[in-house]
Amino acid sequence: MSLSDLYKKASDFEFLSVEEGVALFEQAPLTELMYIADELRKQQVPHGKVTWQIDRNVNTTNVCIANCKFCNFYRIPGHPDAYITDIDTYKRKIEETFRWGGDQLLLQGGHHPELGLKFYTSLFSELKNLYPNLKLHTLGPPEVAHICKLEKMSHHDVLVALKKSGMDSLPGAGAEILIDRVRRLISKGKCGAQEWLDIMHEAHKLFITTSATMMFGHVETIHERFEHLVRIREVQSRKPAEAKGFLAFIPWTFQDVDTLLTKIRGVHNLTTPEEYIRMIAMSRIMLPNVKNIQASWLTVGKATAQLCLRAGANDFGSIMLEENVVSAAGAPHRFTAKGIQAAIREAGFEPQLRNQQYEWRDIPATIEEQVIDY
Repeated sequence: MSLSDLYKKASDFEFLSVEEGVALFEQAPLTELMYIADELRKQQVPHGKVTWQIDRNVNTTNVCIANCKFCNFYRIPGHPDAYITDIDTYKRKIEETFRWGGDQLLLQGGHHPELGLKFYTSLFSELKNLYPNLKLHTLGPPEVAHICKLEKMSHHDVLVALKKSGMDSLPGAGAEILIDRVRRLISKGKCGAQEWLDIMHEAHKLFITTSATMMFGHVETIHERFEHLVRIREVQSRKPAEAKGFLAFIPWTFQDVDTLLTKIRGVHNLTTPEEYIRMIAMSRIMLPNVKNIQASWLTVGKATAQLCLRAGANDFGSIMLEENVVSAAGAPHRFTAKGIQAAIREAGFEPQLRNQQYEWRDIPATIEEQVIDY
């Protein structure tokens, strides 16, 4: 199939095959790929604004037995630096988040061998009782799978309990590349690709809003990246008609500073800005049933993320008042509320504050500018 035929198929919101996606990624001139993705973005998100969010990534624990080769954050059980976050710390961080204009915690941790379902349901319930307006964007499919394994319970029953106790949405964490060959090399202790997808499908059936991610630029092939995209698209196509399903897709690059993947296997992130922009454009093209595409300024920086807004991305993600996991592997970039809005305007768009459901928010009149000290 010629490039012009592929362009037409993409412009008509048709599902491209893995092979067709690879062909476009490898052969299409960047400007043409950006143009097509930008036109699709204009149709799917016609308001033309670029959305952003204020939330905080708080870790329940740093204890983890998954042993991911790209993670510098985790500690093994019994390590002197191991911790479980206490309620007083949550209260302090939540109240700071509210002062800084945030409305949500992205609440994640590790695969702690002793923290089962009761720990999480009790925590979520307590936080919701203390702060009824707080939104909890919590865990991820690998953590849900870990809880299911500890409790010998089904995905359905664990998700029902988590939702009932206060889970508002389920992040797309731990996707990495949804190919088991890759997962065995970089995250063998996490759930397999199919279980990740199955948990997300179950969440959609329960009307739990989710997102999806892809971490690339390590041991995967280009073909495997596009298999990942097709698998995300297939799960989205099976959601109930009334469910939001995957409300956003966020591709981000492997951060390689001092990781075992780099030190032991010699794997480095060699992704160029052009390659990242191509992946953003192809995410928009390959995922016509996922409305929002987010540029990962945290991993690629301001300038590249701004270009992505002309290549299919419509969202700049969160300023992340706190983020510890990706930063531990070398992601150096930071934004304040003023800074992220300025960056969006510099790119030629109007910034719009949102919540996790992609509903617009007014910027609180009493917002305090946070001090970045982590």
